Amino acid sequence: MDPLPPDAAALAPTTLIDSDHPAVVAFARQHAVGADVRERAVALTLAVRDRFRYDPYRIDLSTQGMRASSVIAQGYGWCVPKAALLAAAARAAGIPARVGYADVRNHLSTERLRRTLQTDVFVWHGYTDLWIDGAWRKATPAFNIELCERFGLLPLDFDGHADSIYHPFDKAGNRHMEYVNQHGAFDDMPLARIVEAFAATYPALQAETAQMRAADFEADVKREVQR
Repeated sequence: MDPLPPDAAALAPTTLIDSDHPAVVAFARQHAVGADVRERAVALTLAVRDRFRYDPYRIDLSTQGMRASSVIAQGYGWCVPKAALLAAAARAAGIPARVGYADVRNHLSTERLRRTLQTDVFVWHGYTDLWIDGAWRKATPAFNIELCERFGLLPLDFDGHADSIYHPFDKAGNRHMEYVNQHGAFDDMPLARIVEAFAATYPALQAETAQMRAADFEADVKREVQR
């Protein structure tokens, strides 16, 4: 079955996918380079992946905290807002984009995350759908390249042809990510559903937010890898 072509919503700005924000427009203008849509989409994906540090310790589920433009302002983000930024930058560059979500089992977690979340399942992990040459292609701009190189992860490369999703194993062959549930793709971030799922799945997270934000994710991962 052929995929349904995008409608106007896949190019429109929203409160959370704020593709009309000046910082997003400037980012797209700078990084959406290439001879065709595929090359521009790949360039944008790598720019979002590598120019903004992945940090799951600084989760802010407020509207302001989850906006695409907030990743640019902060210089870091976790998978959901980074996916929103890629979608926003793509729309600003004229490339139809959606945000998609899945629940994943993360086999490379940290002691702090396991203690706080009380599970190795990360609900509503975010990725981006990009419309390229008549098909939706999945791109996952979460882990910056420095994080992958430092901790033995296979980078999430994107060529605009194949879907770019989490690898099941790391470079050493250890289990890494496992997709356990798909939520599908959306024209806008379903923030209320994400907040509800986090509250139900991670009841201790809100009480630990301040301690998490004060911690160093990369230092914790380093200790985990050295065990």
